[in-house]
Amino acid sequence: MARLTDANVSIAKEIIGRYPQPRSALIPLLHLVQAEDSYLTPAGLEFCAEQLDLTGAEVAAVATFYSMYRRTPTGDYHVGVCTNTLCAIMGGDAIFDALKQHLGIGNDQTTPDGAITLQHVECNAACDYAPVVMVNWEFFDNQTPNSARELVDKLRTGEQVAPSRGLPLCTFRETERILAGFPDERPDGGQGGAGSATLVGLRVAQERDLHAPPAPDDAAPSQPKAEGTEPTAAEATAQQRAPAPSATVPPKASTPETDPGQADKG
Repeated sequence: MARLTDANVSIAKEIIGRYPQPRSALIPLLHLVQAEDSYLTPAGLEFCAEQLDLTGAEVAAVATFYSMYRRTPTGDYHVGVCTNTLCAIMGGDAIFDALKQHLGIGNDQTTPDGAITLQHVECNAACDYAPVVMVNWEFFDNQTPNSARELVDKLRTGEQVAPSRGLPLCTFRETERILAGFPDERPDGGQGGAGSATLVGLRVAQERDLHAPPAPDDAAPSQPKAEGTEPTAAEATAQQRAPAPSATVPPKASTPETDPGQADKG
Protein backbone atom coordinates (compact mmCIF):
# COMPACT_ATOMS: atom_id res chain seq x y z
CA MET A 1 0.00 0.00 0.00
CA ALA A 2 1.05 3.61 -0.28
CA ARG A 3 1.64 3.59 3.46
CA LEU A 4 3.05 0.16 4.27
CA THR A 5 3.37 0.58 8.01
CA ASP A 6 3.65 -1.83 10.91
CA ALA A 7 0.07 -0.86 11.77
CA ASN A 8 -1.17 -1.98 8.37
CA VAL A 9 0.64 -5.30 8.67
CA SER A 10 -0.87 -5.77 12.13
CA ILE A 11 -4.37 -5.02 10.81
CA ALA A 12 -3.86 -7.43 7.91
CA LYS A 13 -2.82 -10.20 10.27
CA GLU A 14 -5.90 -9.53 12.39
CA ILE A 15 -8.11 -9.96 9.33
CA ILE A 16 -6.31 -13.11 8.21
CA GLY A 17 -6.70 -14.60 11.68
CA ARG A 18 -10.48 -14.63 11.28
CA TYR A 19 -10.39 -17.29 8.57
CA PRO A 20 -9.46 -20.98 8.70
CA GLN A 21 -7.58 -20.62 5.41
CA PRO A 22 -5.45 -17.48 4.95
CA ARG A 23 -6.35 -17.05 1.27
CA SER A 24 -10.01 -16.64 2.32
CA ALA A 25 -9.01 -13.23 3.69
CA LEU A 26 -8.16 -11.87 0.25
CA ILE A 27 -11.49 -10.08 -0.35
CA PRO A 28 -11.43 -8.11 2.94
CA LEU A 29 -7.72 -7.39 2.48
CA LEU A 30 -8.46 -5.81 -0.88
CA HIS A 31 -11.05 -3.60 0.81
CA LEU A 32 -8.40 -2.70 3.38
CA VAL A 33 -6.12 -1.55 0.56
CA GLN A 34 -8.91 0.68 -0.76
CA ALA A 35 -9.44 2.05 2.74
CA GLU A 36 -5.83 3.19 2.65
CA ASP A 37 -5.35 4.20 -0.98
CA SER A 38 -8.94 4.67 -2.29
CA TYR A 39 -8.23 2.10 -5.03
CA LEU A 40 -6.17 -1.02 -5.67
CA THR A 41 -2.66 0.19 -6.27
CA PRO A 42 0.07 -2.13 -7.59
CA ALA A 43 1.74 -1.84 -4.19
CA GLY A 44 -1.51 -2.79 -2.51
CA LEU A 45 -1.92 -5.89 -4.66
CA GLU A 46 1.66 -6.90 -3.88
CA PHE A 47 0.97 -6.33 -0.19
CA CYS A 48 -1.98 -8.74 -0.29
CA ALA A 49 0.04 -11.34 -2.16
CA GLU A 50 2.84 -11.18 0.40
CA GLN A 51 0.51 -11.40 3.38
CA LEU A 52 -1.35 -14.42 1.99
CA ASP A 53 1.53 -16.17 0.21
CA LEU A 54 -0.28 -15.90 -3.11
CA THR A 55 0.99 -15.06 -6.57
CA GLY A 56 0.31 -11.69 -8.11
CA ALA A 57 -1.83 -13.39 -10.74
CA GLU A 58 -4.05 -14.99 -8.07
CA VAL A 59 -4.60 -11.64 -6.37
CA ALA A 60 -5.20 -9.81 -9.65
CA ALA A 61 -7.74 -12.43 -10.74
CA VAL A 62 -9.93 -11.61 -7.74
CA ALA A 63 -9.26 -7.88 -7.87
CA THR A 64 -10.39 -7.62 -11.49
CA PHE A 65 -13.42 -9.89 -11.12
CA TYR A 66 -15.48 -7.90 -8.61
CA SER A 67 -16.85 -4.52 -9.68
CA MET A 68 -16.60 -2.94 -6.22
CA TYR A 69 -12.82 -2.92 -6.49
CA ARG A 70 -11.53 0.30 -7.97
CA ARG A 71 -8.62 0.60 -10.40
CA THR A 72 -8.27 4.39 -10.30
CA PRO A 73 -8.21 6.91 -7.42
CA THR A 74 -11.66 7.41 -5.89
CA GLY A 75 -13.14 10.56 -4.43
CA ASP A 76 -14.69 10.95 -1.00
CA TYR A 77 -18.04 9.92 -2.46
CA HIS A 78 -18.40 7.24 -5.09
CA VAL A 79 -21.66 8.08 -6.89
CA GLY A 80 -22.96 5.13 -8.86
CA VAL A 81 -25.91 5.51 -11.21
CA CYS A 82 -27.67 2.31 -12.18
CA THR A 83 -28.05 2.16 -15.95
CA ASN A 84 -29.32 -1.39 -16.24
CA THR A 85 -32.56 -1.94 -18.11
CA LEU A 86 -35.25 -0.98 -15.61
CA CYS A 87 -33.41 1.96 -14.05
CA ALA A 88 -32.39 3.14 -17.52
CA ILE A 89 -35.93 3.28 -18.90
CA MET A 90 -37.18 4.84 -15.66
CA GLY A 91 -34.67 7.67 -16.01
CA GLY A 92 -31.25 6.29 -15.07
CA ASP A 93 -29.67 7.24 -18.39
CA ALA A 94 -31.02 10.78 -18.09
CA ILE A 95 -29.66 11.03 -14.54
CA PHE A 96 -26.22 9.82 -15.60
CA ASP A 97 -26.08 12.27 -18.51
CA ALA A 98 -27.21 15.11 -16.25
CA LEU A 99 -24.52 14.37 -13.67
CA LYS A 100 -21.80 14.12 -16.30
CA GLN A 101 -22.73 17.55 -17.59
CA HIS A 102 -23.25 19.04 -14.13
CA LEU A 103 -19.96 17.75 -12.71
CA GLY A 104 -17.95 18.19 -15.89
CA ILE A 105 -16.58 14.64 -15.77
CA GLY A 106 -17.16 11.38 -17.59
CA ASN A 107 -17.71 7.82 -16.47
CA ASP A 108 -15.23 6.60 -13.84
CA GLN A 109 -13.74 10.06 -13.44
CA THR A 110 -13.33 12.25 -10.35
CA THR A 111 -14.03 15.94 -9.87
CA PRO A 112 -10.93 18.15 -9.48
CA ASP A 113 -11.74 18.76 -5.80
CA GLY A 114 -11.58 15.01 -5.13
CA ALA A 115 -15.12 14.94 -3.77
CA ILE A 116 -17.09 12.95 -6.35
CA THR A 117 -16.26 9.93 -8.48
CA LEU A 118 -19.02 9.22 -10.99
CA GLN A 119 -19.65 5.76 -12.41
CA HIS A 120 -22.47 3.95 -14.12
CA VAL A 121 -22.97 0.73 -12.21
CA GLU A 122 -24.63 -2.62 -12.70
CA CYS A 123 -27.92 -3.61 -11.11
CA ASN A 124 -27.97 -3.06 -7.35
CA ALA A 125 -31.01 -5.29 -6.74
CA ALA A 126 -33.22 -2.30 -5.95
CA CYS A 127 -35.37 -2.37 -9.08
CA ASP A 128 -38.52 -1.67 -7.05
CA TYR A 129 -37.13 1.82 -6.36
CA ALA A 130 -35.87 2.61 -9.86
CA PRO A 131 -34.10 4.75 -10.82
CA VAL A 132 -31.53 4.28 -8.07
CA VAL A 133 -28.33 6.17 -7.29
CA MET A 134 -25.86 4.76 -4.79
CA VAL A 135 -23.38 6.82 -2.80
CA ASN A 136 -20.64 4.70 -1.22
CA TRP A 137 -23.05 1.76 -1.62
CA GLU A 138 -25.94 3.41 0.24
CA PHE A 139 -29.28 3.70 -1.57
CA PHE A 140 -30.88 6.89 -2.86
CA ASP A 141 -34.16 5.75 -4.35
CA ASN A 142 -36.54 7.13 -6.99
CA GLN A 143 -34.11 9.75 -8.20
CA THR A 144 -34.52 12.36 -10.94
CA PRO A 145 -31.92 14.46 -12.75
CA ASN A 146 -32.76 17.40 -10.49
CA SER A 147 -32.61 15.44 -7.24
CA ALA A 148 -29.32 13.81 -8.31
CA ARG A 149 -27.79 17.21 -9.07
CA GLU A 150 -28.90 18.50 -5.67
CA LEU A 151 -27.44 15.39 -4.04
CA VAL A 152 -23.95 15.78 -5.47
CA ASP A 153 -23.97 19.53 -4.72
CA LYS A 154 -24.67 18.80 -1.06
CA LEU A 155 -21.94 16.17 -0.98
CA ARG A 156 -19.41 18.61 -2.43
CA THR A 157 -20.23 21.30 0.15
CA GLY A 158 -20.11 18.88 3.07
CA GLU A 159 -23.82 19.08 3.82
CA GLN A 160 -25.22 16.06 5.62
CA VAL A 161 -27.47 13.92 3.45
CA ALA A 162 -29.41 10.83 4.47
CA PRO A 163 -29.86 7.80 2.21
CA SER A 164 -33.33 6.48 1.53
CA ARG A 165 -32.46 3.32 3.43
CA GLY A 166 -29.54 2.21 5.52
CA LEU A 167 -27.12 3.99 7.80
CA PRO A 168 -25.76 7.56 7.53
CA LEU A 169 -23.18 8.22 4.85
CA CYS A 170 -19.48 8.03 5.53
CA THR A 171 -16.56 8.61 3.18
CA PHE A 172 -15.45 6.05 0.64
CA ARG A 173 -12.36 5.09 2.63
CA GLU A 174 -14.39 4.73 5.81
CA THR A 175 -16.87 2.55 3.93
CA GLU A 176 -14.04 0.35 2.68
CA ARG A 177 -12.75 -0.14 6.20
CA ILE A 178 -16.21 -1.37 7.23
CA LEU A 179 -16.27 -3.73 4.23
CA ALA A 180 -12.88 -5.02 5.35
CA GLY A 181 -14.67 -6.32 8.43
CA PHE A 182 -14.17 -3.67 11.08
CA PRO A 183 -17.01 -2.44 13.31
CA ASP A 184 -19.58 -0.13 11.76
CA GLU A 185 -20.01 2.55 14.40
CA ARG A 186 -22.57 4.64 12.56
CA PRO A 187 -25.81 5.22 14.48
CA ASP A 188 -28.87 3.39 13.24
CA GLY A 189 -31.47 6.00 12.32
CA GLY A 190 -34.20 3.44 11.92
CA GLN A 191 -33.93 3.33 8.13
CA GLY A 192 -33.06 -0.33 7.91
CA GLY A 193 -35.26 -3.16 6.72
CA ALA A 194 -37.35 -3.59 3.62
CA GLY A 195 -39.31 -0.64 2.26
CA SER A 196 -42.95 -0.55 1.26
CA ALA A 197 -42.27 -1.14 -2.45
CA THR A 198 -40.38 -4.34 -1.64
CA LEU A 199 -43.24 -5.64 0.49
CA VAL A 200 -46.09 -5.09 -1.98
CA GLY A 201 -46.26 -8.77 -2.96
CA LEU A 202 -46.35 -9.86 0.68
CA ARG A 203 -49.12 -7.38 1.46
CA VAL A 204 -51.25 -8.58 -1.45
CA ALA A 205 -50.75 -12.19 -0.36
CA GLN A 206 -51.88 -11.34 3.15
CA GLU A 207 -54.91 -9.40 1.93
CA ARG A 208 -56.01 -12.32 -0.27
CA ASP A 209 -55.11 -14.96 2.28
CA LEU A 210 -52.64 -16.61 -0.10
CA HIS A 211 -50.31 -19.28 1.23
CA ALA A 212 -47.52 -21.37 -0.22
CA PRO A 213 -48.32 -25.08 -0.59
CA PRO A 214 -47.07 -27.19 2.30
CA ALA A 215 -43.63 -28.67 1.85
CA PRO A 216 -43.39 -32.46 1.58
CA ASP A 217 -42.39 -34.16 4.78
CA ASP A 218 -38.99 -35.28 3.58
CA ALA A 219 -37.81 -35.81 7.12
CA ALA A 220 -40.13 -38.75 7.73
CA PRO A 221 -38.31 -42.03 7.06
CA SER A 222 -39.87 -44.12 4.35
CA GLN A 223 -41.19 -47.49 5.45
CA PRO A 224 -40.84 -50.52 3.18
CA LYS A 225 -44.19 -51.72 1.90
CA ALA A 226 -45.32 -55.26 1.87
CA GLU A 227 -45.20 -56.93 -1.51
CA GLY A 228 -48.36 -56.38 -3.51
CA THR A 229 -49.48 -53.35 -1.49
CA GLU A 230 -50.91 -50.59 -3.63
CA PRO A 231 -49.47 -47.05 -3.12
CA THR A 232 -51.71 -44.51 -1.47
CA ALA A 233 -53.17 -41.66 -3.51
CA ALA A 234 -50.69 -39.20 -1.96
CA GLU A 235 -47.76 -41.47 -2.80
CA ALA A 236 -48.97 -41.95 -6.36
CA THR A 237 -49.31 -38.20 -6.81
CA ALA A 238 -45.84 -37.57 -5.42
CA GLN A 239 -44.36 -39.98 -7.95
CA GLN A 240 -45.96 -38.25 -10.91
CA ARG A 241 -43.98 -35.70 -12.87
CA ALA A 242 -45.13 -32.12 -12.72
CA PRO A 243 -46.88 -31.01 -15.93
CA ALA A 244 -44.86 -28.96 -18.33
CA PRO A 245 -45.59 -25.23 -18.29
CA SER A 246 -48.29 -24.19 -20.72
CA ALA A 247 -47.18 -22.21 -23.73
CA THR A 248 -50.62 -20.70 -24.11
CA VAL A 249 -50.73 -17.01 -23.27
CA PRO A 250 -54.14 -15.41 -22.85
CA PRO A 251 -54.80 -12.66 -25.39
CA LYS A 252 -54.20 -9.13 -24.17
CA ALA A 253 -57.27 -6.95 -23.98
CA SER A 254 -57.23 -4.54 -26.90
CA THR A 255 -57.03 -0.81 -26.25
CA PRO A 256 -56.67 2.16 -28.61
CA GLU A 257 -52.94 1.97 -27.95
CA THR A 258 -52.60 -1.75 -28.76
CA ASP A 259 -55.27 -1.97 -31.49
CA PRO A 260 -55.18 1.00 -33.87
CA GLY A 261 -58.60 -0.02 -35.21
CA GLN A 262 -60.16 0.73 -31.85
CA ALA A 263 -59.18 4.37 -32.13
CA ASP A 264 -61.57 4.81 -35.07
CA LYS A 265 -64.56 3.45 -33.18
CA GLY A 266 -66.98 5.39 -31.08
